[in-house]
Amino acid sequence: MIQFDTVSKLYPLGNAALSDVTFNIEDNEFVFLVGTSGAGKTTILNLILGDLYPTSGSVIVDDQDISSKKYTKLEELRKHIGVVFQDFKVLQDKDVFENVALGLRIQDLSKNKIREEVKEVLSLVGLEDKKQHFPVQLSAGELQRVAIARALCGDRRIILADEPTGNLDPKTTWDIMKIFKKIEHERTIIIATHNTDIVNSMKKRVLVLKQGKLLKDMQKGGYEL
Repeated sequence: MIQFDTVSKLYPLGNAALSDVTFNIEDNEFVFLVGTSGAGKTTILNLILGDLYPTSGSVIVDDQDISSKKYTKLEELRKHIGVVFQDFKVLQDKDVFENVALGLRIQDLSKNKIREEVKEVLSLVGLEDKKQHFPVQLSAGELQRVAIARALCGDRRIILADEPTGNLDPKTTWDIMKIFKKIEHERTIIIATHNTDIVNSMKKRVLVLKQGKLLKDMQKGGYEL
């Protein structure tokens, strides 16, 4: 479970990225974070990942208060969180297999285990025949599939996606969302987006943010700009 308890995040000049935000996300729940640029979506993702700390309030992930100054297991926690970025963040000098396997190598798994896991996730995202291709040989949609496969590898119980379809055409966008639907009952998925078509069609839980405040929390919700 992920819990935000009256979380505020202020920056040095006094700008409030978040203001008294409270919500709970259950295990294996699918949630959209929506709002215009600057609403606080990315800040929430970074707080869950431990890249930021709240100015006040608490952030609980898997029953651990990661916002506490006494918390010392952040690196261990991050092994269980996969992140998908809008700009893919793949390594240009590595082929698809190596890009996906990177996180597993850090965990010091055996070569056989790495091969098995990479093969499984590449099949899931439809790239099993592209494992020896380099990023320059791939389309934008294929690059995002690589990023998703990398995020899924290992014991990743939480998937955070920040505008994962922002650089994609409409057809490719839906192809990517189908991948998230395949795993929606196996992992906690939190997607920050301003794509109204996706949110309104998929009818998942929607947290609506505006200027750092949580305006709405809707089950099977929608979103209007």
